[in-house]
Amino acid sequence: MATNLFQRFKTDISGIELPEKFTFPFYYEPHILSKIAAQELQNYLQSQTDFEHNFGLEENQKGLIIGKMFGVLVCQNKEGELGYLWAFSGKLANVNHLPYFVPTIFDMLHEDGFFRKEEEILNSINRQIEFLENSDELRTKEIQLQATKIEAATDIQNQKNKIKRLKIERDEKRNSFTNLSLSENGTSNCELVKQTLEHELSEESKRESILLKKMTKYWNFQIMNAQKEVDLFLDKINSLKEERRQKSGTLQQKLFAEYSFLNLYGERKSIGEIFDNNPPAGAGECAAPKLLHYAFNHQFKPIAMAEFWWGQSPKSEIRKHKQFYPACKSKCEPILLSHMLKGLDMYANPFQENPAEGKEIEIVYEDEILLVVNKPAEFLSVPGKIITDSVYQRVKKLYPNATGPLIVHRLDMSTSGLLLIAKNEEAYKQLQSQFIRRTIKKRYVALLDGIINKNEGVIELPLRVDLDDRPRQLVCYEHGKFAQTRWEVIAVENNKTRVHFYPITGRTHQLRVHASHELGLHTPIIGDDLYGTKSNRLHLHAECLTFMHPISKEEITIQKAAEF
Repeated sequence: MATNLFQRFKTDISGIELPEKFTFPFYYEPHILSKIAAQELQNYLQSQTDFEHNFGLEENQKGLIIGKMFGVLVCQNKEGELGYLWAFSGKLANVNHLPYFVPTIFDMLHEDGFFRKEEEILNSINRQIEFLENSDELRTKEIQLQATKIEAATDIQNQKNKIKRLKIERDEKRNSFTNLSLSENGTSNCELVKQTLEHELSEESKRESILLKKMTKYWNFQIMNAQKEVDLFLDKINSLKEERRQKSGTLQQKLFAEYSFLNLYGERKSIGEIFDNNPPAGAGECAAPKLLHYAFNHQFKPIAMAEFWWGQSPKSEIRKHKQFYPACKSKCEPILLSHMLKGLDMYANPFQENPAEGKEIEIVYEDEILLVVNKPAEFLSVPGKIITDSVYQRVKKLYPNATGPLIVHRLDMSTSGLLLIAKNEEAYKQLQSQFIRRTIKKRYVALLDGIINKNEGVIELPLRVDLDDRPRQLVCYEHGKFAQTRWEVIAVENNKTRVHFYPITGRTHQLRVHASHELGLHTPIIGDDLYGTKSNRLHLHAECLTFMHPISKEEITIQKAAEF
């Protein structure tokens, strides 16, 4: 298998130097060898006849449109020859294995594997449960139980009503006898008759109460018997469900144990160990773990890696055809960083490096209670989990006596521009209130990677975080928060469009997603490494800020032109 999956370059790569270190998979610029390997894979995808899959690239093609992430791993075989491996994420053409692509780490779909056998047992139990739950006999017994309960309730209520009616009648008899006795003025046998009557009425009351108790006991017995008939079925169903639960849990633990990943040292670690027996759906099915596992299993030396999107973008997220993307965070990061990449000489994690080092914040406006600074691109507004250097830290150092949260609003790390800062808590609250009421006016300038046909418009696309790949945002009409942006074209220059953005709301990555998404401007901001193509910087700048001064109540407008 190694010889037909390890492919030598068709392109002449003589003279190309190998990278000094292996790719950091969560933020990288593809090495030239990775680009060539990816291009040769793309050439294959354009001309192949080995499988049928609708990527959404051809008109009138049948089947559900599903774009795919593909990966290439440049590596050396045991003879020192340079070549590459291919992989796809998840399934392709509804299968796990295809010619030229490395296999899945554990094939649950293999006909002779334990998963298929256990799956059939579980399916058999499911069919038994479904049969019992939908059986006519169970339905008849449930109807009989319900009918018995209704009949019992009706019969008992009728008896209670009868007892109430007879009580009224007894009271009327007592009253009638009392009135008659008074009119007869002390008849000698009156007292005896009264005692006799009272005894008869009391006995009648006892008989009816005893009858009610007997009826209640009788109907409770009838309901209990009818319930037992139903419970016989329900016990069978619950017993099967418990058996299914136990078998499913055992199968899951077996899968976790079998689904194990190799590293450079030949060490194995299961998906259950990595995710503490609670892996996210699809973990281990991405291209990067597949490629590395296959390479380690065949003693290939990893040189460089890259992943790209092929096909139409999903409606919710932004994926560009043929564009390179980093490995996903929630599924791949624990697998790769905690185990598979152990021992590889890899480029440093840029997220652990301080992007603000050597940069200064410029004070554009200042008075006794506030200031406005110009934040450089790739500079945190507030401290992060790893990097603490930020506008907040710098301002706190400059103004040690300032109180309150200081930072009134934030800009994305990659966005440059004006930030409003309060020196005391009261000023902070008043300025924050203006942001909450959306009375503060903000204007951004951006350079888009293409030409926009319209001159202006409004974009409304609700946003939420991508739980599988933070901090990326998704367009989601079900769970997303309302996000609105007004925009206008300023100029077109060298097939690029300069625009003004006026964000009505302030969601994370709002302008970046609204620019890039196909339902927005469908033209990413230059340098957008999440939703577009990486460049020297993100060409997005907060250039104008208008607000009411907390003390003077005057409207103040601060501007700072972009340097791109």
